[in-house]
Amino acid sequence: MKILLIVLGILLLGGLMFAGKFVSVRNELAVQNEAIAGAWAQVDVALQRRADLIPNLVNTVKGFAAHEKAVIDSVTAARAALGGARTPQEKIAANTQLDSAISRLLVISENYPNLKADQNFLRLQDELAGTENRIAVERRKYNEVVQRYNTQIALFPNNLIAKMSNFERNDAYFKTDPGSRVAPKVAF
Repeated sequence: MKILLIVLGILLLGGLMFAGKFVSVRNELAVQNEAIAGAWAQVDVALQRRADLIPNLVNTVKGFAAHEKAVIDSVTAARAALGGARTPQEKIAANTQLDSAISRLLVISENYPNLKADQNFLRLQDELAGTENRIAVERRKYNEVVQRYNTQIALFPNNLIAKMSNFERNDAYFKTDPGSRVAPKVAF
């Protein structure tokens, strides 16, 4: 009888330890999952700020470079795609398209000395540069939070608890566009 009580006590203690670990890991994964949502919201705010600046920048460029319609249209279309994107993956893809379009828009400004000297354009360009820095910081923070979450899910025994609690890996990282890795050619 005494041995049965000891075995029962050990099983009960083991069960309590497992339950405690289960709850602890599940709560930590829930916290990290919410951190991803919060970090994404910060990225989204920075992307929206840039999207709000773009019409002013486009209108300023239009006044000086009306015949650069294809570039202006690509910026407008990319901004619309970002506005229509709903999921983080869609927004990341639309953001990549917008990055490319803005780069082309800023390159054409080099061909217009009057545009480069325009105070509104300079102010908007500065605001856009500041916003790009904010976006870069928020992207980095977002990627770090996603990485931390994915690492927690991959660790043992967290991976078992994650499967039982329906937590899945998040692969919505911000990555660089392969074309942005090529250094631009500068000719003087």
